[in-house]
Amino acid sequence: MPKEADHLEGGEDKESKEERAQDASEETVRKRVRANTPSPHRGNTPQASPPRFVSVEELMETAKGVTNMALAHEIMVNHAFQVKPAELPEGSLERRVKEIMHKAFWDCLEAQLKEDPPTYGHAIKLLAEIKETLLSFLLPGHGRLRSRIEEVLDLPLIQQQAENGALDISRLSKFIVEMMGSLCAPCRDEDVNKLKEITDVVPLLKAIFSVLDLMKVDMANFAVSSIRPHLMQQSVEYERSKFQEFLEKQPNALDYTEKWLEDTVRCLREAAVEGSSAASSNPPSLVPLNVHNHAYLRLLRWDHTSDPFPETLLMDQVRFQEMQQEAEQLVLLSSVLLVVYTTTGEAISGLPGLMETLKNTVNVMLADMHTP
Repeated sequence: MPKEADHLEGGEDKESKEERAQDASEETVRKRVRANTPSPHRGNTPQASPPRFVSVEELMETAKGVTNMALAHEIMVNHAFQVKPAELPEGSLERRVKEIMHKAFWDCLEAQLKEDPPTYGHAIKLLAEIKETLLSFLLPGHGRLRSRIEEVLDLPLIQQQAENGALDISRLSKFIVEMMGSLCAPCRDEDVNKLKEITDVVPLLKAIFSVLDLMKVDMANFAVSSIRPHLMQQSVEYERSKFQEFLEKQPNALDYTEKWLEDTVRCLREAAVEGSSAASSNPPSLVPLNVHNHAYLRLLRWDHTSDPFPETLLMDQVRFQEMQQEAEQLVLLSSVLLVVYTTTGEAISGLPGLMETLKNTVNVMLADMHTP
């Protein structure tokens, strides 16, 4: 027994040594990977905070947070923002597959209803989905409508009627159309009225689902318009807290923003030195408000093709590009008018309407200046 115990202890020591050696080897590999992995930032970007490895779960959570923040930001700054129905590109494989699947489903439903006796399996599933959709449109004060929907679209009762051959799909469809007319937005009244003209069950159910999809979009846009005032009040703190969460998970998440501000400070300091023979170490132009204003003015001359945009403004990069193009067009327009009035002088200075005519003409000529 003692020999066996010694043998076990020796084996355990050997295994533990091998495990420690393996752990040390893995740690060495990790260090080499960290040292040799190229940074996603350019060489002139400050690396004050080293990147750390994150798990897939953290990446997914962060991506979800970015999506939510971008959506909230768009709702807040774009008052014309609206949810639109998703449409697959014409001729795409996804659209073709969707059309084939939908056709197969409706053909199967029609075949079931034409059987003798009819089979209502697919139809009952559709009624359950319609019921769920109608209930989702109700507000807390719609207690009577909720009770009415629950009463007429009672799925256990519908199932029992189907088993006994007493199910009347046409009657239920008519009730659904009437309920849709009570819940839809005024812009959908015409679509709902067209449903009343359809007599065949399968085409009617198919059209009902199409209109219900439009009503879902209307409800989403109503929700967007309802939450916009609350987002206006909470947006600053919300986005600040989100960026703080990103920083806690990835300390170098705002490197481009830091570089943007540091470059602005350097430009202002160089301008102050050039403008004064004995510039102070902290000239008045470097107060936070001036740095902030000049930093945003630099975005109107930003090279979007090569310079990474500040992370805190990525959601508005397209807007800054549009403002940059408008600013360039205004500069050209002003330059043309200045040259014309400077070279011509008093001969045209008093002509009525000339300035407006020139502006309109030059604007038309410069309308496509940013297109290939």
